[in-house]
Amino acid sequence: MKTYNVAILGATGAVGTRLIQQLEQSTIPVKTVKFLASSRSAGKQLTFKGEPVTVEEATPDSFEGVDLVLASAGGAVSKRLLPEAVKRGAVCVDNTSAFRMDPDVPLVVPEVNEKALERHHGIIANPNCSTIQMVVALEPIRKAFGLKQVIVSTYQAASGAGQQAWNEMNAQAQQHLNGEEMTSTIYPVKGEAKHYPLAFNLLPQIDVFEDGGYTHEEWKMIHETKKIMLDDMNAKAIKVTATCVRVPVGIGHGEAVYFEVKDEKGASREKIQQLLAKAPGVVLQDDPAKQLYPQPIYAEGKRETFVGRVRADEENSGNYHMWVVSDNLLKGAAWNTVQIAEKLVEKDLVSVTNR
Repeated sequence: MKTYNVAILGATGAVGTRLIQQLEQSTIPVKTVKFLASSRSAGKQLTFKGEPVTVEEATPDSFEGVDLVLASAGGAVSKRLLPEAVKRGAVCVDNTSAFRMDPDVPLVVPEVNEKALERHHGIIANPNCSTIQMVVALEPIRKAFGLKQVIVSTYQAASGAGQQAWNEMNAQAQQHLNGEEMTSTIYPVKGEAKHYPLAFNLLPQIDVFEDGGYTHEEWKMIHETKKIMLDDMNAKAIKVTATCVRVPVGIGHGEAVYFEVKDEKGASREKIQQLLAKAPGVVLQDDPAKQLYPQPIYAEGKRETFVGRVRADEENSGNYHMWVVSDNLLKGAAWNTVQIAEKLVEKDLVSVTNR
């Protein structure tokens, strides 16, 4: 049996620590593991399967002898280092936006477009967290009834902006409860001129604004969905639009998804529920009589995407609503990354080097 030398780039971050946990629990036969981060984190001790591993500073030479790289260290780092890893024979799964819209890089959610892995050239992109859970829920519906359009409103957790931002929200909450002025230095976007508190608040801005008034997060959801489902980021076959909102929740994105099917006569609420109940990666929680529906606090720490509140739009035939929740740091990041790596190994799409 093949065994693999694996490197985790960005091992000390919120996603990186979860990448380690998911790799420990994965089916990938790991021969050696290497934890890479910035010079600030070099020398720290982490563990893998109970054994100590010292974090190393990430450089191009760090990837010598590495077969598989799981990366979540920021787009600039990925752009600089992952091509170096590929030159040295590694296959990289990247959890940043660096390569998502590159036409030569597969953008993969295994439940939706696993086959795209077969045409990788050394780098596979992990989609945006909010996109992942939506397409997992929509794909069984698209396969059965087709899709004309998708309109999504997101309720995205603080942790999606990073550990520092998450810490800032928690500090703001305590300041507010103490009757103090809330300190804001990060939300909605660290590099923007104005900052607002997230605690006890809602921010209808995630990432910077693009032309036309959409944020970059909204742009990503639109074009990533098209690339994943239709292999074309500008495809016209499905209309997609989004409004993305940051909410004062620690972990777990919620999404109100409104969609129109092509096969109006064939689709029904009951049939859609039946499809979702047996769809890979989906847990249906949909019993209004018992107040059963997905909630972020109960999705935390779980790999699945939870779907509920499925219902037909009574004003528009062929249109439906559903509520989708998932742990943005697991299915939205670490687990989807490791899941991609598992599929690469399963399909024998990773070469074992330097043995």
